[in-house]
Order: sequence, then C-alpha cells, then structure tokens
Amino acid sequence: MPQPAEAPLEAVRELAAKERVCTRPLFRRVVDTTTGEVAVVSLPCQSTRASQCPSCAERARALRVQQCLEGWHLEIEPVDKDDDRSQCDDEDDEGDDSDDEERVVRSTRRRDDVPDLPRLPQDAGTLGRVFEGNDGRLYRPSMFITLTLPGYGRIRPGTGVPVDPERYDYRRAAMDALHFSKLLDRWFQNLRRCAGFKVQYFGAIEAQRRLAPHFHVATRGAIPRQVIKAVTKATYVSIWWPSLDRPKYVQDTPAWDGMDYVDPQTGIPLQTWDDALTELDKNADAKPAHVVRFGSQTDAKGLIAGVPETDRAVRYLTKYLTKALAETFATDGRVELAYDMHIDRLYAEVRFLPCSPDCPNWLRIGIQPRTVGPGMEPGWCRSKAHSREHLGLGGRRVLVSRGWSGKTLAGHRADRSEVVRQALTSAGIEVAAVDRMAAQVVDEDGNARFEWAAVIPGAGTKAAMLVATILERRRWRAQYELAKAMANAHDPPVDKQFGSLQRAGR
Repeated sequence: MPQPAEAPLEAVRELAAKERVCTRPLFRRVVDTTTGEVAVVSLPCQSTRASQCPSCAERARALRVQQCLEGWHLEIEPVDKDDDRSQCDDEDDEGDDSDDEERVVRSTRRRDDVPDLPRLPQDAGTLGRVFEGNDGRLYRPSMFITLTLPGYGRIRPGTGVPVDPERYDYRRAAMDALHFSKLLDRWFQNLRRCAGFKVQYFGAIEAQRRLAPHFHVATRGAIPRQVIKAVTKATYVSIWWPSLDRPKYVQDTPAWDGMDYVDPQTGIPLQTWDDALTELDKNADAKPAHVVRFGSQTDAKGLIAGVPETDRAVRYLTKYLTKALAETFATDGRVELAYDMHIDRLYAEVRFLPCSPDCPNWLRIGIQPRTVGPGMEPGWCRSKAHSREHLGLGGRRVLVSRGWSGKTLAGHRADRSEVVRQALTSAGIEVAAVDRMAAQVVDEDGNARFEWAAVIPGAGTKAAMLVATILERRRWRAQYELAKAMANAHDPPVDKQFGSLQRAGR
C-alpha cells in the first residue's frame, strides 16, 4: 500500500502532465566549486514512451514532426553541418544497436523465385525530378510509402486476433519481426539503385493491429509506383544461421565450466559458433534458417509541399511514436483478454528465438553464442527485442537518412531553442545563459566549475521540486506568449499553413 506522502506526488505528476512538464524528472546535486553554492536541479527524463512520461514523449514526437517537415520537400541540396556522425542521434533514445554479424562469403546469385532489378545511372543529387504542371508551375513531388509484412494466418476483422491460434504461424511472425530492420536496409539499397538518385528518407516502424511491424516512410523526390512495387516484391533477406527448428535444451540449461558451455548431463562442450558456421558452409544443400520478405500490400502516393494531405501524412507517420509495439492498440493501458493472449503467444516465440550471433538463446539450440561468458541463460537476452513490450523489434523506431535535412536531431532541437531565445530577446526579456551550470564551464584553473552527482530525494521533496518546475514553466510560457504577441503587433501576417504542426511542437 502506498505511503501517505506519495499521494500528493501523484497528484502533482498529473498536474505536470497537463502543464507539459516532465512527470518523472531526474534529480541532480550541483556544486559550484568556485562559490561553494549547492543546488538540487531537475532534468527531464527524455523518455519517448507516453506510458512513462507523456510530456517528454510528446515533446520528442513534436521534434520528429519538425525533422520530417524540414527534410521532405527541399528545393536545395542540404548541407551536412555535422562532421562527426559516428554516434547518430537519429536513433531512438531506447535503441540498442547490436554488433554487426560476421559476413560469410556466399554466392551473390539472387533467388530463382524473385525478379531481377535494373540498375539505373546514379545521379549524385537527392532532390529528385522537377515537373511542370498544367498551370505552368514547377512541382517537385515526393513520396509517402507504406510497407507491410506477409500474413501468418486468418485474422478476425477489426480485432487483430487470429481466427485459429493453433494454425497461426507465430514462429515466422517472430522471426520476421526480429529481422525486419535488415529487410528495410536491403529495401533502401535496392530502391536507390532503381530510382537513379540518392533517395533520402524519414520513416517510422509501427505495429499493425495483428502486432506485425509495418513501415511508413516519407522519401524525397518522385519515384514511379511501379518501381516501388517492383523493388518491394524483389527485396528479401536470407538469414544464414544454423537451423533453429529443433531446440535441444528445453528443460535443462547448459552449464558454464569456466571456458565453455557444456551439456548438463555429459559435460561435453557445446558446438562453438564458428564451428557451426563452418559446418553450414560445407553443406552444399544448406538452406538459410529464415528468409524475410514483404507482404503483397504496398501503398505509395505522391505528395507536394503545402497541401493539407501532406500535413496529414506527417501526423500519420508520427502518430504512434509515443507507444511501444505491444501497447499501440491498448485503451487506457488495457487490452482485451483474447488480444492479451495473442500477445503472450507471440512473446513466447520472441523470447526464445535468437536475435543475433551473440544471443544466449543459442544455448537452447545446442550452440555456444559467438561471444560467451558466465551467466548466459536462454530466455534472458539483454536485447529489448525479446521483451513483451517490443515483440521482436529491438532497434530503432525512427529511421532517418543522413542526407535528410543536413542536421542531427540535436541540431533540430537547438533550432527550436534558438527560435524561443530570439523571440524573448527581441521582446527585451532576459534569457538564462545556455551554459548555466554546464559541465563544459571551467574555473580559472581550467577545471570543471560545476560538479554533478545523482541524488534521490524523498517523495515530499520530489513533489515540491516538481511544483517549482511547473511554476517556472508557466512563467516561461507566459513570457514566450508575451514575446510572440509583441512581435505579431509589428510584423506582417504570417502563413498559417502549417500552424497546427507548429503549435503541436511548442
């Protein structure tokens, strides 16, 4: 039973959500080594999940809306101002990128059951073609595309629940979800070869009601629909892994002897990952453990800048970014019993199938993972792909090409802050220093002036600090509204075409 002190904290959190303030901030103690002053500050949690923090999640979604809009219908090639993109912040903050798999040299001949695709001469540009309309105006259309996975069994209309769960192919559904990101990477490679220019994209992975991931993507430049459909039909990924059909250790778990994982009965070391791949390479009749393909449903439409349909497409593309796959269709955090059982059956497959060569689930197959160590146990891989919340999708939810807008997500965030700062400065309102208490601020000796340390305050202190943050946010918002009103009193009317999207990102 919760303690009495927690009740006001929950009430304050509800108020914080209404005021668009982080409901679960991180508290830090900051010591000014120059003056000796000690302060406790709160930092936003920056979660992208509304179930964890609706304020931070909606702020992150609004930032993605801005990013999508800025790069979609460009008329001038973007200039990449970010030289170091090794740590690309176009990834979700909850992403977990696994190590690349070892590449085994195999035949590059395409499968006999997929068509070959032509390769067009490549243009170095990213903007696509310009068309002249009947009105004499020039248009540079772009595309909005939706890709889906195939069916795994009949689904009851409007429910997402299989008609016959016993005949529904949960195993294939789980494998497709685990390797969906690889399929998307291959699709973009093929699309660029067939489009004839460096196609740039902004896309989001979402869940269909049946829980299979599907992909909405905005691409810059016009691409014929027949090309998109041909590329989708011809794209596949073969997973060249040892066979996954016969789990060897379902009850007993292989034991760690200090160097290898061994059979719990005989003590004989399990086959290593390298030996398993060598055996696979020597087998001339070997087939891939799994082949991932798209389904037959592919939707592609051309859109131009400045029309309501483009506005709606951006909203649709970013609609579910604040939800995990398993909670996409939950109402008030609840799901119906039949749907909940559908999630459980898919989770049962996702939990024990390997997600990478380093996954502990290989021990269940009777093979040691590529990288071994003590503490590995099937069903307890650290990748979020195996969680009931994500159901196989372990990587990024948002995929953005590096040439989309010429900025990283941090760059877009800085732009938004700069707009607010300029508005306040123009209105004569004092703006707090950007580097206030920042770690890069140094003292006279060149040492860090501010020392940061984590702190866990009590429920009463948390509530009091959260109230202070709410009041501060109200003051900032009032100042910003005043600054905008003063600017509008002197400036000419502005184009309100994308006003709704701009208001969503305030």
